[in-house]
Amino acid sequence: MKETKKVITAPLLLGMILLSLNSLAQTATQITDSFNKYWQTTVQEKVFVHTDKSAYVTGEILWFKAYDVDATYHKPLGLSKVVYVDVLDDRQNAIIQTKIEMKNGIGSGSVYVPVSASNGNYKLRAYTNWMKNFSPDYYFEKTITIINPLKSPEPQAKVPSPGYDVQFFPEGGNLVAGLDSKVAFKVTASDGTGLSEYRGFVVDQKNDTVAKFQPLKFGIGNFSFTPAAGNSYKAIIKSANSAPLIKELPTVNNQGYVMYVKDAGSTQIEVTVKGTGVEGRELYLFAHTGKLVNAGITAAMNNGTASFTIDKAKLGYGVSHLTIFNSARQPVCERLYFKRPKQNLSIDANADQSLYSHRKKVNVAIAAKDLSGQVKPANLSMSVYKIDSLQSTDAAGEIFSYLWLKSDLRGHIESPGYYLRNTDAEADAALDNLMLSQGWRRFQWDNVLGNRSAAFNFLPEYDGHLITGKITNTQTGNVAKDIVAYLSVPGKRVQLYAAKSDSAGRLIFNTRQLYGPGEIVAQTNSERDSTYHIDILSPFSEQYSKYPAPKFNLTRSMQNAVEEGNLGTQVQNIYWANKIKQFYEPQVDSSGFYSTPYKTYLLDNYTRFTTMEEVLREYIREVWVTRSQKRYHIKVLNGNGFLDGDPLVMLDDVPVFNIDKVMAIDPLKVRKLEDVPYRYYWGPSVYEGILSFTTYKGDLDGVEIDPRAVVLDYEGLQLQREFYSPVYDTEQAAKSRVPDFRNLLYWAPEINTPAQGKHQLSFYTSDQTGKYIGIIQGITAEGDAASQYFSFDVK
Repeated sequence: MKETKKVITAPLLLGMILLSLNSLAQTATQITDSFNKYWQTTVQEKVFVHTDKSAYVTGEILWFKAYDVDATYHKPLGLSKVVYVDVLDDRQNAIIQTKIEMKNGIGSGSVYVPVSASNGNYKLRAYTNWMKNFSPDYYFEKTITIINPLKSPEPQAKVPSPGYDVQFFPEGGNLVAGLDSKVAFKVTASDGTGLSEYRGFVVDQKNDTVAKFQPLKFGIGNFSFTPAAGNSYKAIIKSANSAPLIKELPTVNNQGYVMYVKDAGSTQIEVTVKGTGVEGRELYLFAHTGKLVNAGITAAMNNGTASFTIDKAKLGYGVSHLTIFNSARQPVCERLYFKRPKQNLSIDANADQSLYSHRKKVNVAIAAKDLSGQVKPANLSMSVYKIDSLQSTDAAGEIFSYLWLKSDLRGHIESPGYYLRNTDAEADAALDNLMLSQGWRRFQWDNVLGNRSAAFNFLPEYDGHLITGKITNTQTGNVAKDIVAYLSVPGKRVQLYAAKSDSAGRLIFNTRQLYGPGEIVAQTNSERDSTYHIDILSPFSEQYSKYPAPKFNLTRSMQNAVEEGNLGTQVQNIYWANKIKQFYEPQVDSSGFYSTPYKTYLLDNYTRFTTMEEVLREYIREVWVTRSQKRYHIKVLNGNGFLDGDPLVMLDDVPVFNIDKVMAIDPLKVRKLEDVPYRYYWGPSVYEGILSFTTYKGDLDGVEIDPRAVVLDYEGLQLQREFYSPVYDTEQAAKSRVPDFRNLLYWAPEINTPAQGKHQLSFYTSDQTGKYIGIIQGITAEGDAASQYFSFDVK
């Protein structure tokens, strides 16, 4: 019997092993295939914004430059032609909103800081329309400070003692009874900074101490302990300046997995997974950086433990995700690992002197170089401003650390540059603590493994700004589908857009070269669709991250800086008002959507008649005016005969569907008429010819718009303001009695360094003495980013 048992069992056991390995290999292939399929249809963007400085007095101009890049390779991306910028208060109310035109992933703009703003920290965020499909945690966010000298500082709210927050993060995701676990912790003060000095104790329900801990860097650290089944744990945090804080640890699970990740020398990473009370003997480690798959490794559990080894060379630079799956394709553990990227770009920039007097010329030579010292072309931006008690160097706003680190982590990261500049053992340990405590992922595994395509409610603005609306039936209150609507921008340049509503009643008008403030008119064809109402929707995101800006305390030490900033702002707004209101003229296509018309009639070149009917009858050869059932009609005539139906008639770009109203237009106010005497297809619409009237003023000149139309003030893409910096190149100019109290000496959003040599620029100091700092940052076409500082004094 024993021999028979052995003969049967051996092949059976071998078959079971082979079946298990085959099943796991199939699982690994399915995960990889699902992951790649998901990313084939899911483009990810990152937006970075360089602001001229980080603190502002109300009435100042905030200058900024936006970079839109691919989320994986960080190359400038031309997918989105618009970036939206909001400045939010602590209640998520926007005090500033604007739209910036992007060209090849680059754009710049400026906004006035409203005089009604209150003192405090605000959140400046930036995103594209496409990014609205994903979590607002992906948006660029930066803290800026606004000071209103006309408002007294608000009394500080009493913060319950202790005024800090504690969070715990088990490595891999869960605490499991009987399994030793590494637990990261983070303690932050009310201003968002990490609490640097404190002691912590972990006690069970019997108040027995099972672990002790203290922070390593920025209030973050880790400790290890083995939770017991049925026990609950809490941490007691003691700081010298606050009463003890008690915080519950995450719940202990009776079964599950834990993971441990550690460096195994300079070339490898070891990942160990332990499990208890779980089914299945095989696990799968899936590693990816962004959308790039780095590794897929299978391992069998032996005595409740499975081990994996990853070659570091296979991991991409930056943040990588390490996910453990069981044989049922369920993710059971996950954590992040960071591989420091190489700084492939450096910026060489210095002022020609270290000390200047008032109103003297400062020369700066700039060059971008690779690791070998070879000069490379790069697109850069530069700001030069005064350092004082209110204004810092803004080291947290560097493009390199943002793209590689901050943009892939959750919440506020204190001093992100520290983790990239330092490579010693303490920095390595601090970096690993950061990965443990602030990790996140740009997708849900359920969507990926279920092969469910992401629901994209927002289209990329590839050609221009998309204006969205919603159309409803006024009689039933229901949304209306398959209704053609028209959006126009009154003016001398023809801007008419048409859209057909979808099943949700949504309208999307794809505008082009829509700049500056003005009016828009949205309507349906009132002669055919008279029971519908259109609502124009805000293009700005109404989703917000849950991480507030750090609290700001206005101290007495900032008084001089605030007074100087306020005086300087008032002087500029009084003496240089015309200079700082200069805008670059946008390059626009002046032709209408129908391009070149068949014929253009300048009415001043013809006999002036007093009625539009006479004008059309007497010398517009391409039309025939008729009247039936007490209504006027216009027939368009070409070489093939008359077209069916009335043509599209526009007055200053606004469609006029009632031909009787067309006949009521005063021809003495009309400058020209353009006609298209053939059937024209424009979006979802078909027009039986086109007649476009343009008045002298381009403002409809008193003609009443259909009362059912929606007329709104609407801001298009921002007109780009010229940065004004006075020039003192003559003795007379230098001795001018016009005061110059600028603390922002220079702002240059578009610096293109040459492939050889250096880019030379210059500006002049003001009447303000003190220390000034210049920050230059930017990116190459290959996605290499860098920042550089230089400084000088003015006495």
